[in-house]
Amino acid sequence: MLHAPLFFIPALAKLAQSRSHLCSAMPFASPGALYFSLWLASTVVLGVVSRRSLRNPRCHGFYRFFAFSASAAVVIPNLEHWHDRMWAPHQLLSWLLLFSALGLLVPALYLLKTRGGEREAKPAEHFAFENTAKLIETGVFRWVRHPMYSALMLFTWGVWLKNVSLPGLALCAATTTFLWLTARVEEQENQRFFGDAYAEYSKQTKAFIPLLF
Repeated sequence: MLHAPLFFIPALAKLAQSRSHLCSAMPFASPGALYFSLWLASTVVLGVVSRRSLRNPRCHGFYRFFAFSASAAVVIPNLEHWHDRMWAPHQLLSWLLLFSALGLLVPALYLLKTRGGEREAKPAEHFAFENTAKLIETGVFRWVRHPMYSALMLFTWGVWLKNVSLPGLALCAATTTFLWLTARVEEQENQRFFGDAYAEYSKQTKAFIPLLF
């Protein structure tokens, strides 16, 4: 689920890049209407995938849905600016954040799958890869407790840098806030399952940014 925005990029990019053709073929379809339609479609898909979590506000997946929705609202209108002024400072910083996001996401998923194990009792609202039986404290988890949420933050801010705007800034802030809320609820879930081991891990490892936050 955490890599859902990356999964949607190829299809959304083609649609965004062909915006002028779509708008010329359908004069009534303004860019704003097209972007809203794409965002609404992606949010509906995310809602279907997250339907169990959305029934339980005490589940971390409830807040994660809104983080993804806000992220999609940043990503969709900025896809057509993906390659604008490739060597401009804001683009270089954007690519740095995007590759950093990928560098967190891939090893985190690998570690969850190969070292996390599987719980006997699985919360219905959680995805399969989340139900780990072991607390992972190695690899990227040695540096941050929530590397996949960090990846989504970096991804969203990186895409925003491709076409800086105040509405996009507000949506990036919303994404970050909802991811923080997601992590807070997940911390409580992990504390209940892993007990003192997770409490000690939390003292030694930052949540999102190594050594800082």
